[in-house]
Amino acid sequence: MKVTDHIKNAKGKTLFSFEIVPPQKGQNIQKLYDNIDPLMEFKPPFIDVTTSREEHVYIQKKGGLLERKVTRMRPGTVGICASLMHKYKVDTVPHVLCGGFTKEETEYVLVDCHYLGIDNVMALRGDAMKDEAYFMPKNEGNKFASELVEQISNLNKGIYLHDIVDTTYNSDFCIGVAGYPEKHMESPSMQADLRRLKEKIDAGAKYVVTQMFFDNQKFFTFVEAARAIGIEVPIIPGIKPIAVNRHLSILPQVFKLDLPDALVTEVEKCKDNKEVRQVGIDWAIAQSKELIAAGVPVLHYYSMGKSDNIKAIAKEVF
Repeated sequence: MKVTDHIKNAKGKTLFSFEIVPPQKGQNIQKLYDNIDPLMEFKPPFIDVTTSREEHVYIQKKGGLLERKVTRMRPGTVGICASLMHKYKVDTVPHVLCGGFTKEETEYVLVDCHYLGIDNVMALRGDAMKDEAYFMPKNEGNKFASELVEQISNLNKGIYLHDIVDTTYNSDFCIGVAGYPEKHMESPSMQADLRRLKEKIDAGAKYVVTQMFFDNQKFFTFVEAARAIGIEVPIIPGIKPIAVNRHLSILPQVFKLDLPDALVTEVEKCKDNKEVRQVGIDWAIAQSKELIAAGVPVLHYYSMGKSDNIKAIAKEVF
């Protein structure tokens, strides 16, 4: 079922969803199941599965020389989606990236999703590789998320690359895209960033999931501004609880977001990361309750493969 249909069927009730990261190559999927199992009591209608970009690894050769290779350390997004659908009878949302994929490779991924009965995809540009200063698309790849949305929308219309397929059995993906309550780090202004979001909606996106934020007022302001320029699709807030002290420096640096001073002060009082984790849980509970009171369609939690703090939040909220 489509994400938008889940929202309609809920008739105003806020739904619970979360996002997971595929395990690294060589790891067992059981660890992933062990972290998902405790969250299933909250009846998520869908689970997002991220896709990781390729990265450079260095292999030592004879004589001490290093050979640089490109590899993916966390493959298997579509396979994990299929396994979760089979095990939990839940809808899944694979993340599809511009970065690292040609348009043809993207088409193959989408065809596989269609074969598996996956109804939803999250269309993202993706980040730059770790050793790149700026995002660089792959040759013959999509440069922007709006182009990726357009490609998926075309597939829904039966339009394949190279005009070589004649079909009457089209895909019908519900396309999600990212929104940024504090603007994308590369955007020159909030208004420019909202225009880019509008382009994605105009290209065929049906819902928005936001980047994490810690000040609900920034989300409310973002939604108001999005509505003002004609974005009418559901906007789902993304929540991530602070878990360790170093998040105070890592999250602003990596995601270019602000942490409320009240949250920073509480974390700085903590004696250890166990106390920090509880502060993060309490803050996310307060955030979640306020967002539910405001009528958000879904609360989407960035679990990143860990479920204990997400479960503690959900028990108080759902």
